[in-house]
Amino acid sequence: MAPLGAAPPPDGSSAAAVVGPRSARPATLENALDPTVFDETFLRQLERLKLLLRQAVRGGLKGGRRSVKRGRSVEFADYREYTLGDDLRQLDWNVYARLERLFVKLFVEEEDVTISILVDASASMASGRPEKLLFAKRAAAALGTIGLASEDRVVVSALSGRAGRRHVALRGSGRVLRLLAELSAIGPADGPTDLLAAVRHAGAQLRGRGLVILISDLLDPSADRVIRDLAATGSELVVIHVLSPEEIDPLLEGDLRLVDSESGAGVDVTVDLSTLDDYRTRLATWRDGFAELAAKRRASYVPVGSDLPIADLVFAELRRRQVAG
Repeated sequence: MAPLGAAPPPDGSSAAAVVGPRSARPATLENALDPTVFDETFLRQLERLKLLLRQAVRGGLKGGRRSVKRGRSVEFADYREYTLGDDLRQLDWNVYARLERLFVKLFVEEEDVTISILVDASASMASGRPEKLLFAKRAAAALGTIGLASEDRVVVSALSGRAGRRHVALRGSGRVLRLLAELSAIGPADGPTDLLAAVRHAGAQLRGRGLVILISDLLDPSADRVIRDLAATGSELVVIHVLSPEEIDPLLEGDLRLVDSESGAGVDVTVDLSTLDDYRTRLATWRDGFAELAAKRRASYVPVGSDLPIADLVFAELRRRQVAG
């Protein structure tokens, strides 16, 4: 998988840097989290949100989400008849006064779930101004902070080569700094990345049903299969499709040479107004295809540019799609 310099290929499988009259400019942002993303005000705003799930899930430790199990909490769920050994404190004496039968009150049990954030760290993610990988790490940091504040388990995996390197599961708002440190350490792959193989490797490490968030430019010939495989894990899926401003609306013209950043293969092209119009049409079709596939798999598809402020991603884009709220 390699970065797009001028236009997405017909199958969305390749990427290129531009060499020629208007060569690709190197990224000016370092692969580190911008500390201003987590100033006190923004952090407090994140902690008031939750990552939304369509259905109740079965978690492990007690946390802040509805479970399919019945337990003890402040939210009433149902009644069942008393049986020997039940907690007498849960008897409803008002019902007994009316029916002269003993019933036990049941409550919705709140449990945690696992939020798995898959960060595409392929070579193509190192391109763009702002750099796509930097955006992905900022987005993962914001979403992970929301999960930790909700007492969910948060696991980050970096997808590079043919593997998904899984970091230690974190839980509790006190682990935010550890989350930021792990994300800051993620760098782009040196060489080709097989996104499908890396996702399958990460998917094999998923435990239970929860929420999987993929942050990727999807510049891989198997990107559609990646979405299908993740949707088939049983967890709810969110795909954040990030492209750089240059990939969304390239400012290119003339005779150029596009070079694949992973394989080194090059191709000569001539870019004019007609070429750019065709590019934009094919880009829209490419994105629409992912959106349609995600809808069929009951997944959320969120196309964004790497220049989108993280606050707008969280409080506008994800809220509008009912991913956060």
